[in-house]
Amino acid sequence: MPNHEEALFSAVDALLEQVAQDPLPTPAERKRLREVAGLSQDQVAKALNARRESVGNWEAGRSEPRPPKRAAYARLLEGLAARFPTPATNAPADAPAPVVPEAFTGPAPEPTPAAPAAAVPPFRPTSEASSTTRPSATSRRPGTKKAVAKKPTASAAAVDPRFENGPLAVLDVEDGQVVAYCVGGLVLDVPAKTLPALVDWTLSEAKLGQARLHRSGYDADPMLVLTPAALERYGLPTALTPEERSAGRLNDRHKVVKQVERAGLELTKRGFGAWTRIFYRPEDGKRRCVQLCIPAWGALPTSEWDDKKDPKLPTMSAADLARFLGSYAERVITPRGFTATTGLALMTALRPPTRAEKDEETGTFERALNADALTQVYPVVECEVPDEHPVLKGKWPRHHQRTPDQMLMEEPFSWCRELTDDECLKPYLVGIDVNMAFAAAANSLVVGLNGPTHLTGNPAFDKALPGSWLVDLSHVDLSRARVGGRTVDGDRLPSPFTPSGERPTGPAWYATPSVAYAVQLGFDVAPIEAYVRTETGRYLDPWYDRLRDAYLATMADLGVTPGMDDNEFLEAMARVKDGDPALKLLLKAIKATAKGGIGKLRQRNSRGEVPFYEPWPALERETWRPDIRAAVLSTVRVIMHRKMMKTAAAADIYPVAIATDCLVYPSNGPSPLDLLPYTPDGKPVTGTFRLGVSPGMVKHEGTQTVLWAEAEFEKSGGLFNIARNIKNGRPADDDGE
Repeated sequence: MPNHEEALFSAVDALLEQVAQDPLPTPAERKRLREVAGLSQDQVAKALNARRESVGNWEAGRSEPRPPKRAAYARLLEGLAARFPTPATNAPADAPAPVVPEAFTGPAPEPTPAAPAAAVPPFRPTSEASSTTRPSATSRRPGTKKAVAKKPTASAAAVDPRFENGPLAVLDVEDGQVVAYCVGGLVLDVPAKTLPALVDWTLSEAKLGQARLHRSGYDADPMLVLTPAALERYGLPTALTPEERSAGRLNDRHKVVKQVERAGLELTKRGFGAWTRIFYRPEDGKRRCVQLCIPAWGALPTSEWDDKKDPKLPTMSAADLARFLGSYAERVITPRGFTATTGLALMTALRPPTRAEKDEETGTFERALNADALTQVYPVVECEVPDEHPVLKGKWPRHHQRTPDQMLMEEPFSWCRELTDDECLKPYLVGIDVNMAFAAAANSLVVGLNGPTHLTGNPAFDKALPGSWLVDLSHVDLSRARVGGRTVDGDRLPSPFTPSGERPTGPAWYATPSVAYAVQLGFDVAPIEAYVRTETGRYLDPWYDRLRDAYLATMADLGVTPGMDDNEFLEAMARVKDGDPALKLLLKAIKATAKGGIGKLRQRNSRGEVPFYEPWPALERETWRPDIRAAVLSTVRVIMHRKMMKTAAAADIYPVAIATDCLVYPSNGPSPLDLLPYTPDGKPVTGTFRLGVSPGMVKHEGTQTVLWAEAEFEKSGGLFNIARNIKNGRPADDDGE
């Protein structure tokens, strides 16, 4: 009987714990008590058998402890309050902070354009991210008090109430409950028990998504990132089988895929993979789609989103992952896949191909084309397409290597030369790297918006017409070029007309910027034929502006800002390596987006999606435009070469190696300050390479000794590019620059 009585009493005590919960101290007081006692969140979490994030949530006021942890937490706070009472103060009480209003229930607001640089959302460190919440009434945890809003910022004022919880959420399992970590530190309880129910909750209650960046575009789908724990909860594997990895998708016979189909949901043709879209058929023209991101299946590869040498994402907490990806979404766009895919999606989000136009006679809205966008797939040009394109089928033998007069070969520099005797006497080799070189080249670049027009019969060159020109530039001799009245030793500079830096030997295809540069240098050009676009525009300008603002805002968070003098800039850049790891990953992702977006304009069938000479899916896109990619890469080389010429004329120094956007110069000292030219009053010489954070300016890439370079040359038999190894003496990782 006593044992039965004790069991009854225990059951009653458990009920009392649930219904008779005395209010805990305020979140701020909880934090004060812990800190004044010298305890860490980890220590409290360990004592209560909870997670550190849970303790942070309790101290931020976005969630409340639940039984049985609540009673133990209350006992801890009571004991600390007895030892460390609140200090008395005569100061007047602060005015109450404004309360976050309830969710707006009126019609959707008019979409706003992309925010300017001043409105770029601040990157929230972990401590700050856990201090502000915006839970919705339908998904706030039981017992959680309404959050208090901070002073509104420019970005906060523009929040679309339909997406008040941010663009995305990271799903994890905490204390047996699925929770969603959102941007800004918000944590929501997720009631869904199955994947179809999760989709329904996301579309109806989560208030996730991102407003369109252009009034004629589309709102971004809400994005859910699933951690391994969330995968298990929803019946998904934490790793794909070898066969599934090869296919890039979950087996179509998997029970969750069948579950999705039975619920009336659909998947895209790519199936259920690392990046998955699950959707209902649109109703009344309204899109109903949720995007899933599954890092455990390879959604966030280290080459784009992480640090290759020291991966951070596998051990990153759900809150920090939401902070990282959420900041990327706010500054760039909600990720649509790999960074290259996202970079291309950003172009069309900022320059949508169509718009709604009202018919004055009928009063109905019809689809019309935007004049400043890429609106349809046009016929291709043989010289502009890669070797596997269907248009080349039967043109040459299977393994024929096309020559410059058969193929447009506009690629980045990859050039290296031997040092002269005088250069060998200098002790150092200093590398400088152009910031966001591909994005900077896209700025103000005029590109073709329509299909090609074939010009024959030796047409006159017109720099206003973007396209491809067959012209002989072998006569362009820069061996004794003059710049600003000074002679430059062109033999120590690469030719600007070939990626290898070698002088052309005959007719070749060039993009318009390359031919225009030959004219600027004072040489006659006589095109043989051309494919040009007559409708032109600065299609990439808003894309560049968006990425520039994201890049500069992230660099500012890392302590590097425009306007620093050269010494301050170099010191600030040296500190970046010890900066916030999540910020550095964000910076890398932004740079990879810029580079990958340009490369995606000529996406190849490199993975063998289809047989050689058969069409691959990318060819169906309006944005499959190899001519635009060629124009950007041509501009990268031209800009760099122009600055090399100016630098040589001003300081009589010449690069010895170039790899894409990194140049290496011999120097008497180990710093860029020891080689870059300055005027007598200490200002950089106009037109030369300048240190700074802005796209197109340069930073210090690395320094090695001349003796090191000579030894590497001997070991490689002359096949060694110093610029690819200048950073740390080993081949450089592709960091997306």
